[in-house]
Amino acid sequence: MKIFITRIIPEAGLQLFRDAGIEVIQWEEKRELTQAELIENCKKVDGLLIAGRGNIDAEFLNECKHLKVISLFATGYDNVDIAEATKLKIPIGHTPDVLSKATADIAFLLLQNVARKAFFHHKRIINDDWNFFEPLANIGQDLQGKTLGILGLGKIGYEMAKACKGAFEMDIIYHNRSTNKEAEEKLGARRVSFEELLEKSDVISVHANLTDETKDLFNREAFAKMKPIAIFVNTARGPMHNEKDLLEALKNKTIWGAGLDVTNPEPMHFDNELLNMANVAVLPHIGSSTAETRNDMAVLSAKNAIAGIKGERLVKVVNSAIYE
Repeated sequence: MKIFITRIIPEAGLQLFRDAGIEVIQWEEKRELTQAELIENCKKVDGLLIAGRGNIDAEFLNECKHLKVISLFATGYDNVDIAEATKLKIPIGHTPDVLSKATADIAFLLLQNVARKAFFHHKRIINDDWNFFEPLANIGQDLQGKTLGILGLGKIGYEMAKACKGAFEMDIIYHNRSTNKEAEEKLGARRVSFEELLEKSDVISVHANLTDETKDLFNREAFAKMKPIAIFVNTARGPMHNEKDLLEALKNKTIWGAGLDVTNPEPMHFDNELLNMANVAVLPHIGSSTAETRNDMAVLSAKNAIAGIKGERLVKVVNSAIYE
């Protein structure tokens, strides 16, 4: 049995494949595979472990319908045609839960950096602009007692809410399809409509999945309903915000600031205007970037792949309907 892996992953995951007697073929070049290269490599193996970007569309799936499993080194699966994979009986694995704390930590980091314009002030030192003190120049804002609005109060959103509640005694409101009873009982969170989330939040942090309903959800109309002091944080998926509308909202002071670990498009171009705005902090999608989290992701994605190759149910499967 063979597995093709589109990146070099932590040893913790590779060892599991060796222990299971599965041969590992890793893509070691520091460039994205073309679709043709991905298909060519997958025709020679029994399973695919995909890390990073990769378009698992209907064309790919039908070219590689022999695959026993596709394991994602990620939580999100918006790059996969789940309906087609289910139709072809190919189980899709992912790595939820193991990166919840690390991703929430990045959202919390971005929030604080935006509130105090930390990235901008760091650049001031580099540019030899730390000289004359001006009491009213480039000041930030306090977070104590503010209202945090969460879109998608799942495990990552809960960790973000817990951090903001503990550190800054923030009030928590959220918009979900369902009620998060734990958050309401332990954090005093209150479920609201999307309109109320926009209008009442001092900070909006996005932790929902990318779907047809959430794509481009934060656009000109949404930003116009937010407070002028509002900070927008997105560590979920870039296409959930319209970047041109976000830039316009920041320039026009419709909202106060933004912290992004995901961009639209991604990667962001180095000369993007957002990178030079005092009230913006951007990171290159490093939400899961800790040694512990990446090891855990490697282990879980390997366990998913091994189970699929052996014909067993995946530990964490996206399209569970294939087992019904």
